Amino acid sequence: MIFEHEIPSKSKLYFGECAKIKRQLEATSAETLEQSGFEEIVTPLFSYHQHASFEDETQLLHLHDEHNDTVTLRADSTADVVRIVTKRIGRTTESKKWFYIQPAVSFPTVEQYQVGAEILDGSFDEVVNTATNLVEKLEIDALLQISNMRIPLLLNEKYGVDLKLFSDTNVEAILALDFPWISKLVKLHNVEDLNDLDGIPADIQAELLLMKEAVEKISYSSVIVAPLYYAKMRYYDSLTFRMFHNNELLVHGGVYSIEEVNATGFALYTDACINQKIKNIDINNKG
Repeated sequence: MIFEHEIPSKSKLYFGECAKIKRQLEATSAETLEQSGFEEIVTPLFSYHQHASFEDETQLLHLHDEHNDTVTLRADSTADVVRIVTKRIGRTTESKKWFYIQPAVSFPTVEQYQVGAEILDGSFDEVVNTATNLVEKLEIDALLQISNMRIPLLLNEKYGVDLKLFSDTNVEAILALDFPWISKLVKLHNVEDLNDLDGIPADIQAELLLMKEAVEKISYSSVIVAPLYYAKMRYYDSLTFRMFHNNELLVHGGVYSIEEVNATGFALYTDACINQKIKNIDINNKG
């Protein structure tokens, strides 16, 4: 039995102080990104092309248009932004920096509000600096983690290491691998650790040096590196970054390519940021 006051599981309801925090967060995000040269875009909630972004279409909510063609609700904004900017409005604008403030929905009833930014032909350090600047403007303390997806992929493709070891963060099994340099790779954590790469194979060193070069261009104080981080993602297969507060993921982004368009981007998870602000208010009130 469904009661009158019930809402679907994992859908969102904001009211009172929470709704005010959400509105202020989105307003600050829009102002900050506009000042950084971004133009705003709001993509359609319905799409003919979302399936191209997902290997597993069960995440998509399917409907049909008036011609009985399949449409899906927006479960991802990145691909639609790139596709619309390059194929539909590209001739009317020269802007390569776009931001959006909108929810994504997925099966069965999952809603996720996001502030996202995409930079066509953008560099990794540019998008990271954009994200960290936004987090600072929102007055959220966060730890920045820099990774390179090419490292676990190389370990899989060239050295035969099962990617599941990295996705499960199975440190014990990784250390048990028959490579004399694997423990050094596991222990890389601080930015300073990237200064000593002796003994690590040259192909992996090259990817670690990309991380080091990127970090040197990032103007943010709380930074760690995680070269063995791996999660199967739709676009990212090179430099990536995440931002956390008390182990809660707030931002995720990196370098990607969609339909031969090279870009960088990130998503700031509005719901998680609101949760952090509410917790801070509660702590201050108790204090």
